[in-house]
This record gives sequence, structure tokens and C-alpha cells, in this order.
Amino acid sequence: MAERKPAKKGTQQSAKSTAIGEKVKGFTDEERGAMRERTRELKRAGTADGESDVLEKIAEMPEPDRAKAERLHAIVKATAPDLSPRTWYGMPAYAKDGKVVCFFQSAAKFKTRYATIGFSDQANLDDGAMWPTYFALKELTAAEEARIGALVKKAVS
Repeated sequence: MAERKPAKKGTQQSAKSTAIGEKVKGFTDEERGAMRERTRELKRAGTADGESDVLEKIAEMPEPDRAKAERLHAIVKATAPDLSPRTWYGMPAYAKDGKVVCFFQSAAKFKTRYATIGFSDQANLDDGAMWPTYFALKELTAAEEARIGALVKKAVS
């Protein structure tokens, strides 16, 4: 009868291993910061003044994002006064029945070339089998303001 040899150690590598010298990519500093913000928001739930928190976050933004966020805040309040301002992952957001409907993401927050206005799955923007939920915002002219107002109005309808 043939003698069985033990398997050599180290011949099999885990599927999670990386090539030599390759860095494992994790969350960026900005992403970790957003997660810390979200944790703070959850701890403060029910005790915080949402509008004050949103205005504070907007005031911390560099220009031109601050001006866009201030204008967006005014548009949302005028178009959908029933939405409650609050922060969401450290971003200005607007909620209905406690669930975020739309939010503003500063370009500076994640070092991107444009700010973003986004809508969650709570927004009633459905249009067939596919529709946009994030919009790049490089400038905020009267045309963009009107479009944002229409999107917010549809989102809460």
C-alpha cells in the first residue's frame, strides 16, 4: 500500500490574498468621515434640530458648494415645505416621514469635480424601467433651479 504524503503547507492561497506589493483598497478618509457623521446622527436622532444641523453643514462648505447648497435648501423649502431638513452622512438632506428623499453632496466632500443632488428610492421619480437619481451640479442657474424644483415636487408627489 502506498504511503500518503501530507499536503505541502502554503501551496494554496486564500481568494482574499493580494499580489506582492499591491495595496488593499479600503474606505477613503472621506468615506470613513461620512460613516462617523452617520453614527453621530443616529446617536442624536430625536434630539437634534434638523434645520440647524443642515445650515451648520452648509456653512462649513467651501465656495462655490456653499452657495449651491444654500440655494438648494431654499428651493426644497419653497417647493416641498413638508420635507424635514436633516443631515445624512454629514450632508444636507430632506426627509419625509423620517426617510431621506433627496440630498446635496458637496464636490469638496469627496474631492469630485462637481456637486451632486441625489434622490433616494423614497422619491417618486419612477419613469419606466430606468430613470436618473443623481444629478451633477456644476452651476446653478435659473434653468437648473426650475428643474430641481420640478424634480423635488415630483419626488414628494
